[in-house]
Amino acid sequence: MRFPPYAPAGTALAAVLASGALATLSGCSAGSPAPAPAQPRTAVDICTDLVAYWVKEALTGSKWAGLDWEQKGLSNEQLKIHDEVLSGARTKERQEGHGAAAAFADQETRRRCASTNGATGSSENWKPPP
Repeated sequence: MRFPPYAPAGTALAAVLASGALATLSGCSAGSPAPAPAQPRTAVDICTDLVAYWVKEALTGSKWAGLDWEQKGLSNEQLKIHDEVLSGARTKERQEGHGAAAAFADQETRRRCASTNGATGSSENWKPPP
């Protein structure tokens, strides 16, 4: 019996695929811990992440910091939190440096988002002039 010239390559490929499959299966043994279930994200978590992100972008002078509140995905209430936290963070940055300002942004944003239950109200396409 004659094998075609590509038979050794095909056999090697089959061996590699089989060993990969076995390695995958060995990682799925009964002794492996199951991954922890993902915790649902709350409105407060989302508000905190979103507002703190944009405050820190503004502190670093990012070109994206100039987007308007809608482009950033903020509600009117979140924009108010953003503006107030950014003002405080800039003061903190002048006094204690960028690291302290970023930490302040995270902590103060979390506090304000929690006190407003995520600040999701008033997201309509209108806001009063400054």
